[in-house]
Amino acid sequence: MSVPNAIERVLLDEETIAVRVRELAAQISADYADSDGLVLVGVLKGAFIFMADLARRLQVAHHVDFIALSSYNRGTTSTGAVRLIMDTRASVAGRHVLVIEDILDTGYTLDYLVRTFRARNPASLRTCILISKPERRQVEVQVDYLGFEIPNEWVVGYGLDYADRFRTLPYIGVLKREVYK
Repeated sequence: MSVPNAIERVLLDEETIAVRVRELAAQISADYADSDGLVLVGVLKGAFIFMADLARRLQVAHHVDFIALSSYNRGTTSTGAVRLIMDTRASVAGRHVLVIEDILDTGYTLDYLVRTFRARNPASLRTCILISKPERRQVEVQVDYLGFEIPNEWVVGYGLDYADRFRTLPYIGVLKREVYK
C-alpha cells in the first residue's frame, strides 16, 4: 500500500512539530544554562529524527549518544518485557542526562530506561518525549519535557514506524487500521 493510501489523516503537521521542538529546545536550554553540558541519549530507532531536530536547536553544550531497546516482537502490542539491544558508548556517571524518546505508550520502556540510568549515577536525569498516549499507560513514569499528548491511535512518521515503514514522513499521521490489522 502506498504512503498516501496508508495514512488516514495527518495528526501533527510539519509546522506544528517544528514549533513544539523549538519550544522544547528553548526550555531545555534554559534549564541547563548553568550546567557543564548535557548527554542526549536517543532511543533508537524512533527518536532519531526528533533528537536531531532538538539537538540542532539547543543552546547548551551537549554530547549525543544512543541506546536501542525493544518491547515489541514485530507486532503492534508491547510484550511488557524490555530488551536492551544496544547500550550507550559513553559513561553517564556524574553527567547530566536527557533521555529522548519518540513515544510514551505503556510506560515499560521509559520505566526501564529511567531505572537503568539512575543506577549509573548521573548528576541529573530527565526525560524528553515527543508524543504520549496517556490512555495506554500501564506503568506511571515522570516526563520532564513533553511534545504532545495524542489519542490512542497507531501513528507513523517523524521517526515513528509500523514494521519499519513510514518512519521518514515529515509529519505524524494516523495509520489506517487495515494496514496494521
